[in-house]
Amino acid sequence: MNLAKYGWNSFHAENFKNYARQDLTIGRVALEHKGLYRLYTEHGELWAEITGKMRYQTVDRGGLPAVGDWVVIRILEGENRAMIHEVLPRKSKFSRKVAGAKTEEQIIASNIDTVFLIAGLDGDFNPRRVERYLIMTWESGANPVIVLNKADLCEDLEQKVREMESVAPGVPILVISATTGESMENLLPFLGEGQTVSLLGSSGVGKSTIINHLMGQEIQRVQEVRLGDDRGKHTTTSRQLILLPCGALIMDTPGMRELQLWVGEDSLQGAFEEIESLARQCYFRNCRHQDEPDCAVRQALMDGELDLQRFENYQKIQRELKYLALKQDHKASLIEKQRWKRIHRMMKKNKDRW
Repeated sequence: MNLAKYGWNSFHAENFKNYARQDLTIGRVALEHKGLYRLYTEHGELWAEITGKMRYQTVDRGGLPAVGDWVVIRILEGENRAMIHEVLPRKSKFSRKVAGAKTEEQIIASNIDTVFLIAGLDGDFNPRRVERYLIMTWESGANPVIVLNKADLCEDLEQKVREMESVAPGVPILVISATTGESMENLLPFLGEGQTVSLLGSSGVGKSTIINHLMGQEIQRVQEVRLGDDRGKHTTTSRQLILLPCGALIMDTPGMRELQLWVGEDSLQGAFEEIESLARQCYFRNCRHQDEPDCAVRQALMDGELDLQRFENYQKIQRELKYLALKQDHKASLIEKQRWKRIHRMMKKNKDRW
């Protein structure tokens, strides 16, 4: 099996040099299911699980294999399965905070070249949600492409495209209809052989329909969106890598209406560059853009040069990231304390033996 068609390149080959032994090889995670992983390998598709050592040494979920990862494996002799010993460094990764109160990273996808940020041109059109996806994409290291689907249902197309251009300056914007096939060929330049593309978007935007069209057959179940609010059900329940006839790999992800970010301040600045630029023109370096004199941001709002909803979303995400950073620092401190407790217990145990 030619692994280049599954995205293997010089970046991954260089990182594998440290593990190159006769009994070890590599595979790419195509699917994860209840602790088991389906891999693309040079020996065909195999099921694998992580070693006990790797499970013990992994501090949180971010260190476990994710769909898209290249992993170091040992194939079990006489069996059609393998053991995963290590995850190779990721070229890119998409992370979000796990649902609930835990401060923990959940990797959605890794080693992605391009992200199709899918937005519906129906009643669920939401530039604010796309802003959050863009922040995620800048953090990941992949290239974003905004795909506006359901063009056949839109009566004010030019207006919606302008709205999206205002939140994503410089980002390619493609308008398609996966249902009718309109302009689907515009996706092909991003789907070269060995390229990995991920689809991100909320439920009901048409991700499964897009994949079915690109595959030329129905491999993903499609459900109708609800009447009245244009929201769909989660037709995709797990992430998986799918090899397309054109040679690219595409990764569908479950719809994510509520996206809890796991990113740094730099990604926020990249997604809201015009606001950051205005803030640098304020008289005070620590301007809160409230009642301070000579505030360039507030002046832009009054002049209509800056959209109020976009600015409010910027402030909301900024507060969210500051709160997340505090929780991450607190968790890191607890982990460090636990580590030293284990070390002291081992030292005391060894001292008693002496």
